[in-house]
Amino acid sequence: MIHLIEPHGGVLKDLYVNEADATQCKIQARNYPSWDLTPRQLCDLELLLNGGFSPLSGFLNQADYQRVVEEMRLSDGALWPMPITLDVSEAFASDLSRGHEVALRDAEGVLIAVLEVGDVWCPDKLQEARQVFGTTDNQHPGVFHLLHRTGPLYVGGRLRGVEPPTHYDFPHLRDAPRELRERFAKLGWRRVVAFQTRNPMHRAHQELTLRAVQQAEANLLIHPAVGLTKPGDTDHYSRVRCYEHLLKKAYPEQTTALSLLNLAMRMAGPREALWHALIRQNHGCSHFIVGRDHAGPGQDQFGRTFYEPYAAQELVARYQDELGIQMLAFPEMVYVRERAQYLLSSEAQSDETALNLSGTEFRRRLQEGLEIPEWFSYPDVVEELRRTHPPRHRQGFTVFFTGLSGSGKSTIANALMVKLLELGGRAVTLLDGDIVRKHLSSELGFSREHRNINILRIGFVASEITKNGGIAICAPIAPYTITRREVREMIAPLGGFIEVHVATPLEICEARDRKGLYAKARAGILKEFTGISDPYEAPECAEVVVDTEDCAPGEAAQRILLKLESLGYIRGRI
Repeated sequence: MIHLIEPHGGVLKDLYVNEADATQCKIQARNYPSWDLTPRQLCDLELLLNGGFSPLSGFLNQADYQRVVEEMRLSDGALWPMPITLDVSEAFASDLSRGHEVALRDAEGVLIAVLEVGDVWCPDKLQEARQVFGTTDNQHPGVFHLLHRTGPLYVGGRLRGVEPPTHYDFPHLRDAPRELRERFAKLGWRRVVAFQTRNPMHRAHQELTLRAVQQAEANLLIHPAVGLTKPGDTDHYSRVRCYEHLLKKAYPEQTTALSLLNLAMRMAGPREALWHALIRQNHGCSHFIVGRDHAGPGQDQFGRTFYEPYAAQELVARYQDELGIQMLAFPEMVYVRERAQYLLSSEAQSDETALNLSGTEFRRRLQEGLEIPEWFSYPDVVEELRRTHPPRHRQGFTVFFTGLSGSGKSTIANALMVKLLELGGRAVTLLDGDIVRKHLSSELGFSREHRNINILRIGFVASEITKNGGIAICAPIAPYTITRREVREMIAPLGGFIEVHVATPLEICEARDRKGLYAKARAGILKEFTGISDPYEAPECAEVVVDTEDCAPGEAAQRILLKLESLGYIRGRI
């Protein structure tokens, strides 16, 4: 009999009730308040219910949450680095108290679990950001999500699982911890190295993983995160197809397996690496690879990385005695041209040529249709990625104008639309602020909440146009930085996103006042008017900045066309 590594805490939690109890839960839940889970919450719930987050038995209560944030431990002292919380709105939480039961449903209204409320509290999110992510910088995607997208209150409590979330994609690759453990036992795999990834795998990853299994004398589990990852990452559908190509070409069939983990990553660097290790221990793995900048989110606004390159390895090593799973630490891999092979960077001699292609450079070559050397990746993998990421001149894109009322956004947008139609090749759609208000958002007012809803609607429509290879030109006021960032993150993974700040000064806009809006705002007739009684937050890093005080609409449109050409989104004479 094969004896696999014990789960973290000694017991693999299975929070699903039996079929009879599930039927009863569904009947009773009709009378419970219902919470529609966000995609991130649904990912967390799945791993809570199937034991991936053992020893947790539900969303953290306040005492557990506080200690996890401050000490990376549950209230009973067990090691746990990441707060797993259910965030809700104030309105929903207002009627909840200890002992109440809540129906947790997916986007289609299917009952996934019942939560018995333990605690309801208002967290200190800035403190959570500082402790968990080591920063409060909004450039960090985890911090941005925490501070601007999570609800203001947390609800903790025990869970009863009713029905696993449905996955229609790659069902043969989705294994719960118990299923994966049973698979290992059936194959006779006692020692298993887990490789975490959120990116396509290339030759360096292959070499790293093969070295790891040789070192550990173990089998290999490629275990990519296919829940929410970093904004802008390659979609998991494309990645999984790449993994399957790689498995056929580069790994022994009898010693390597692929399984998908529906994990919502936080990009929390060292803490996340420790969390990833515990999750793989729960899935039956004996070893875990921690590489350079594990779960790192990239750079801050000053070009500095949020975490030191090997901080994750250092943290996991610090807790190695408490972990059941063993870390395999690897530095960066480089291709040594003289030997025609990949080596650890420390193994390359000073007189040898060490080659490396950064992720940024690889994406640039992919976007521009440039050659990608075979030493970096397999042709099948590159071909698969080119299908998903065609050259920029074949991609859809969005030009997103922002500026004060009367700044000239609509006029420039119309001029740009005509010039793009003249070039031809792609459908062009103009989403002017006034037109959208009339046809898509007629029921909305001008409160901050309603302005945000309107902008996000515009962003959604633009994202669909971009995804399908068209051009969207958006010309709302869009006064708030956070909302514009949400729109960018919605669209950028699907194609191009070019922000144009029409920076015409307020006094010029007010002097024009073609619609008499500024006069009404000054008279107090129009409330919450941007630039007068409501702020306009100017972009700091717009791709194009124009001022119609000294720039005619045609000239401004031409400047935008030149920018689009320089970025590779359009070709031909402009």
